[in-house]
Amino acid sequence: MKTAVLIPCYNEAKTIRKVVSDFKRVMPHAEIYVYDNNSTDGTDKIAEDAGAIVRYEYKQGKGNVVRAMFRQINADCYIMVDGDDTYPAEAACEIERIILENRADMVIGDRLSSTYFEENNRPFHNTGNRVVRKFINIFFKSDLKDIMTGMRGFNYDFAKSFPIQSKGFEIETEMSVFALINNFKIHEIPIDYRDRMDGSESKLNTYRDGYRVLRMISSLIRDERPLLFFSAISLILLIIAGAYFFPILFRFFSTGYVLKIPTLIVISTVVIIASVIFFTGVILHVLNRQHRDELERHLILLNELKEE
Repeated sequence: MKTAVLIPCYNEAKTIRKVVSDFKRVMPHAEIYVYDNNSTDGTDKIAEDAGAIVRYEYKQGKGNVVRAMFRQINADCYIMVDGDDTYPAEAACEIERIILENRADMVIGDRLSSTYFEENNRPFHNTGNRVVRKFINIFFKSDLKDIMTGMRGFNYDFAKSFPIQSKGFEIETEMSVFALINNFKIHEIPIDYRDRMDGSESKLNTYRDGYRVLRMISSLIRDERPLLFFSAISLILLIIAGAYFFPILFRFFSTGYVLKIPTLIVISTVVIIASVIFFTGVILHVLNRQHRDELERHLILLNELKEE
């Protein structure tokens, strides 16, 4: 059984040596990969000196790095962790055990049930975590405690089936939603979290990356729940059309005259558009079901190849 520790890095010279050393200490059997994402502070050299296998991804953004990792590395268990020394290496052993025992396809290191809110001194980050978590749990009828954590474990099937669309830090949310939509087994374990050491700066921008996360969630809802998404738009258009139509209808019943002919023409057009949008959702829903069938066949093929 092969375990790969995946560490995406961008300018983490102050912490990467400790991160690599900690994982080598608690998981001496694992291969530790540091993927350098255009660092300018010598992160790659420090990681190599510490004993990591260093590779490079030149497209900027964490999502691009994770895509390269999953494509290039084959393992039975993948453990992904940030290179900023905010996550405990000791938690990786429990994550590995759950994955290798086939109890989960993805293991989430849950910071929010532990020390995150005490350690993290960025209030907007905390609020954003809560809002995204609540929204996803309501919409997908789940009960995940931490949507955006940077420490996770994956099995081979998940890593090779995950069609990564994100380019940046919204990748963690995309992983969670993908697992929920496609019925992958998810397991959460509480982990301690410590804030960045002095002199180590976060690459996460609260407003820019928060907007990207919300945009990504809306895109996933449109792509993965098209019937619901387009039906909601159709319903809104029909409510607007009805608000203008019924006064004209009541006036006709009381006077026998049809007034506001141009308004009726516009209302008819809106109703036609709403109908087209609704049936667009129906067609995309059918195509989405076919895509999920293809994913299941893909997973079966992956398992057959592993057995060979």
